[in-house]
Order: sequence, then C-alpha cells, then structure tokens
Amino acid sequence: MARGKKGRAVSGWLVVDKPAGITSTAVVNKVKWGFQAQKAGHAGTLDPAATGVLAVALGEATKTVAHITDALKCYRFMVRLGASTTTDDAEGSVLETRDARPTDDAILDALAAFRGQIDQVPPQFSAVKVDGERAYDLAREGEQMDLAARPLWVDSLTMLARPDPDHVELEMVCGKGGYVRSIARDLGAALGCLGHVAWLRREWSGPFDAHEGVSLEDIDRLARTDDIDALLLPLERGLADLPELPATPEGAARLKNGNPSMVIASGVEWGTEAWASYQGRAVAVGVYRSGELHPSRVFN
Repeated sequence: MARGKKGRAVSGWLVVDKPAGITSTAVVNKVKWGFQAQKAGHAGTLDPAATGVLAVALGEATKTVAHITDALKCYRFMVRLGASTTTDDAEGSVLETRDARPTDDAILDALAAFRGQIDQVPPQFSAVKVDGERAYDLAREGEQMDLAARPLWVDSLTMLARPDPDHVELEMVCGKGGYVRSIARDLGAALGCLGHVAWLRREWSGPFDAHEGVSLEDIDRLARTDDIDALLLPLERGLADLPELPATPEGAARLKNGNPSMVIASGVEWGTEAWASYQGRAVAVGVYRSGELHPSRVFN
C-alpha cells in the first residue's frame, strides 16, 4: 500500500527576514516544520552571514519558484577596502592587505565597469560544482580552483555612503546568479586596494520586499498553530511579473487537465509566458498563442 504524504497540503509564499548565522536550507526546514507542510523550497540562496529577503514557497507555490529565482534582486552591502579574504567576505581569513585607499571619485568611476552585462567569476567558497563536487567543499580542503566566469546582468550599482576611508556602502540590482562577494573582490582589485564584503542584506527579490519579512521568532511563536497560516502570501504573488489571463469555468477545467484553452487576453503578444486565473486563483502557467494558453504547469 502506498504511503500518503506527511504534513499538510498548505500552499503559499512566506517572506522570511533571514538573520545572519543560519543557512538558507535551515530556514526552509524551520518554515516547513512550523507549517507542518508537505513541500517547501526557496528562491535564491543567501550566504549564512547574509540577512534579508529569503522567499520560501510552500506546496503548490513551489511551482512558481523559477519565476522568483530569475527575477531581479536588490542587495545593499558594505565593502571593506584594503584586504582580501579566502571567502571574499568577513567570514574568511585575510589573504593580503594594502594601505592604499581610493577616493570617492575613483570608486564612482570604477563602478561603471560593473554595470550592464558582465562576466563574473564565482568565489572559491561557492555552491558551483567542480567535477561533481561543490566548490566550497574543495576550498575547505585547501584546493585552489580555476572557476569559469559566468554572465550576470547588473541593472544598477550605486554608491550609497562612504562612512570612512576603509568602507563603502553599495546597492546593486542584478539578475539571476549574482555573487555580491565577487563584486566586492573585483571592485577592490580594480581599485588596487583589494576588498571583501563586510555585511550584506537582500532588500527585495522579485515581488517580495523586506518590509513583508517575518522573523524566525515569529515562526517559532506561531509554529504548528492555526494562526501561522495568516503569515502566508498567496502563490499568485510568485507570478506577479507575468500577465494574468482570466479563464472561463470550462477553460479552467481544461487547463487543469493540461489541455490548451481559450483565455481572455488584451494586448498580450503571441509567445508570451502568462498565467491563467479563475475567480482570482491561479489555474496554470504557460505560453499564450492565438487566443489560447498552452499550459506547462497546472495548480491543484
């Protein structure tokens, strides 16, 4: 006899304001435990030392994770100038120090090279796979790797403050796969003074903002009670960047069965990815063609 799934069939998004000192996986596990959820996942890993928005999907919302992972994200961070570290942040050991410090104008000029489409080499301590192993595992064993550069879209990179000669506070909006630690490392190298991340906070991720974030204390306080569901945002929030196309009752039924169906569309171009709704609830995500939505994922 097949076993039933353990936990509740609860669906939605929880925006966690992640504290420093805990992994993203540990946060997801706590959320899953607190909600007694059958399924949970997250969109975009934060380093243990980083804080801010960690969007956790439960149940059917896990089907929308890719849209948040691919969305633009905003990071505010402090770069410590004058030293490089093994991890490119304050958690690592210092590799080298330099006495030179750039002027504000030199920093502003250097930032231009890090905007737009750039190539970025991940940190040695990262989750990139090398011959089937995680780079951070090899780095802990003392292995130095020649990691390949990866493309990254940087929508904006702005200097917010220069509190003292050793520090500069920056804000970056970027696409999928960006390493803030690499930005700090490469900026320090370009300025000739070296650098690493002193602290890092994700302010928003796609449609999710830090002001919506709940704390781990909130989760602990409400865990496994009826009140915890009030913290959830609807799974449709994960589709906020896609056009919504209303469906008829008959169309919604067809879409839920994985069949193309007519939808109500205005100004949506052929081949656009969109989601169909019925009575405000997501029915399916797919591609719009000639008046129909061709579903790739359906929601129960």
